[in-house]
Amino acid sequence: MSRGTKVRGTTLRATLVSAVLVLASACAAAPAAEPEAAPSAEPAPATTGSRKGSGAQTSPNVRHVANVPRTAPLNGEEDFNTDLAFQGDYAYVGNFGGFAIYDIGDPEKPRVVSQVSCPAQQNDVTIHGDLLILSIDEPRAGPECDAADGPRAWEGLRIFDVSDKRSPRYVGAVQTECGSHTHTMVPAGETLYVYVSSPGPEPDSPTCPSPHELLQIVEVPLAAPENAKVVAKPNLFPDRATSDLDSGCHDITAYPEKKVAAAACFGDGVLLDISDPVNPRVLQELTDTENFQIWHSATFNNEGTKVVFGDELGGGSQATCDRNTPQTKGANAIYDLVGDRLEKRGYFKIPREQQQNENCVAHNGSLIPVPGKDVMVQSWYQGGVSIWDFTDSAAPKEIGFFDRGPFPGDGIAGTWSAYYYNGYIYSSDIRAGLDVLKIDDPLTDPAAKVKMDDFNVQTQQSY
Repeated sequence: MSRGTKVRGTTLRATLVSAVLVLASACAAAPAAEPEAAPSAEPAPATTGSRKGSGAQTSPNVRHVANVPRTAPLNGEEDFNTDLAFQGDYAYVGNFGGFAIYDIGDPEKPRVVSQVSCPAQQNDVTIHGDLLILSIDEPRAGPECDAADGPRAWEGLRIFDVSDKRSPRYVGAVQTECGSHTHTMVPAGETLYVYVSSPGPEPDSPTCPSPHELLQIVEVPLAAPENAKVVAKPNLFPDRATSDLDSGCHDITAYPEKKVAAAACFGDGVLLDISDPVNPRVLQELTDTENFQIWHSATFNNEGTKVVFGDELGGGSQATCDRNTPQTKGANAIYDLVGDRLEKRGYFKIPREQQQNENCVAHNGSLIPVPGKDVMVQSWYQGGVSIWDFTDSAAPKEIGFFDRGPFPGDGIAGTWSAYYYNGYIYSSDIRAGLDVLKIDDPLTDPAAKVKMDDFNVQTQQSY
């Protein structure tokens, strides 16, 4: 699934949610209902090893301090929470039904500021200045949130002005071939470049013809975002059209300060030179057909000397955190940058075995900004939130976790994204809403001194 996964020839709609309800509600922001959501109850005592039973568990150094459940209009059966972005005292949460803005000025008492009904898969979200951008990876009748029923011939990016947090305003859209599964911002002065990652091609699709390039680059003039447009479709892999790796990319993580990006491109991992944002250049391609099924996402360490690539074995819908699945599959692979080449050093997978009904695999995470160390927090769907140390690339280890336990029903569930922001971990849970966690550990405590003005996980900033 993940950040939804749409595999070649098989849409996310078919892979994950046999049928997604098309919501008819118009695009409108609604103020939050009162009273504010209260923090959740204290978690159950921590355990290690295999999970038994159904209660929430944490490691001794992690506290579950708050939960805000999904509410109307973003709480339908198929209104899955997706990705997260942050700016100042606000968190922005994508949802298959639209997006929500939370006030996190008091992280232990988050509250909904507004919710926008704007249905589409998968509504991954980024924030830059007053602009919020959503990835639309599902053919729609038109770019507007309330597009009337008709031929589904549009998908791409939607753009909103969120200067008024209580009343976001739709300002425009950009159509892209095969839609936008995820997107990555590369700021450049008064222009914002957006790298669009999308799977494809899809036979006989009006929105996803063949051949399908690795990525599309959208230019967003900050002074006139309504004029955003596709300005480049770099053909970085001319030989792919005749190979099994012609399916596009899932995620691209840019590190503008280092002028590099790491792309997870379904069939392989790619290191890119983005010195010229409109003309990225391939530095290295990585393949691992033995251990990787879906190259899902990438994370640099702070120094830019390592890259963690995640494998989303089974597309997020399967139980791969069990004794029957090797520790090198559905896991993270850690690569060190030696000279100008990436070399594999080790793997990390959560050590707790999950039940057969729990979809679990490596998913979205971010660095915890600990100077001199390489520490990540990461979502594992129903495997929960894991905090792990990869300072020693060959011997990574988990140092903390939060595991809600099996979802009491059928279908996809668990945490989609878990990111650290200004002292707390925020988890976007597909069905349970927004969770806030706090880790108190000598290893991670120095991170509390690092304050970020904003945070979009696919556009890394040094700390």
